[in-house]
Amino acid sequence: MVRLFQFVILVTGLSLVALASAIVTMRFAIHGAEIMIPSFKGLTSEEALEKAASLGVAMTIDQRFYSAEVPAGRILTQSPAPGSVVRREWHIRAAESLGPQLRPVPNLVGLPQRAATMELRRLGLEPGSIARLPLNGVSPETVIAQDPSGGAAGVAEPTVNVVVAVAAPPSTISFAMPDFVGQPYATAAATISRAGLKLASIEPAMTVTSLADPAKPPGTVTNQSPAAGYRVDAETQIELTVAR
Repeated sequence: MVRLFQFVILVTGLSLVALASAIVTMRFAIHGAEIMIPSFKGLTSEEALEKAASLGVAMTIDQRFYSAEVPAGRILTQSPAPGSVVRREWHIRAAESLGPQLRPVPNLVGLPQRAATMELRRLGLEPGSIARLPLNGVSPETVIAQDPSGGAAGVAEPTVNVVVAVAAPPSTISFAMPDFVGQPYATAAATISRAGLKLASIEPAMTVTSLADPAKPPGTVTNQSPAAGYRVDAETQIELTVAR
């Protein structure tokens, strides 16, 4: 019985030792797969890429900014920041310095969008986003605004966004339908004509139906369509019923 008890204790002890050994081995494996990110700032792009590869991490240089402190072609910023602990094969993103801004942003307002793009590329700048705004009185695809503005200096990045004009859709002016019931037909017709010329630039079409009504003087409007208060425009067919 004593021997059996000793055997159980021995097996239990060996199991605990094996478990502890596995935990330690796992910790070494995990920590062995982790690295501390160094600073890449100031390195050339080639040096930074080589250093990242030697550490077992990937690097992408996907942004470029002006900097008066870091020479052109060298790393300006990075993410994750220096000192961060990451696993091997982690992906580092970096920004490259373009050096100081050497010339102000050109004025593109008034240029066709294509010509503006060519001008930016000629100066070593990058065309950014293009927004379109319906606007009459300006040739379509003409630059009407930009960011940064023309002549700007000290900007952070070489990207210039523009707004270009596009043809505005024809607008329809509408107004509330007056109440013509009880008015003489001549008065109603004159009002419709004046309103059409003033608000819609063309005279609304009008259909007149004569109806015998002893309670209304001849030539008086007894009904109308659309009814008073409805929104109408130059395309609306206005129908008047007139007593005879």
